[in-house]
Amino acid sequence: MSVFIKKDKCIGCKKCVEVCPGNLFVVRGKKAEIRDERDCWGCTACVKECPQNAISYYLAADLGGGGSLLYATEDETSINWVLQSPEGKETTVTVNKNQSNEY
Repeated sequence: MSVFIKKDKCIGCKKCVEVCPGNLFVVRGKKAEIRDERDCWGCTACVKECPQNAISYYLAADLGGGGSLLYATEDETSINWVLQSPEGKETTVTVNKNQSNEY
């Protein structure tokens, strides 16, 4: 499992540090870093929490993702999971927050 941090988007807010159950994130030089991406559990808490969409979940070939990135955007009522292929094609799945625990 692995996450990818877009340093140009990171604002150093430390929300990823606060939500990571594995205590894997640190902020150095006002940018988030993951201590060792091999230790990532794949819970995607950091992906959902990042207000800048600076953190993406890397879907390797062994997961069927072929190098795609998964990130989340949200508004008051929904979470939008965006799957971006290595070629740049995006597919979005929208989940209603009020029903998100039903799946």
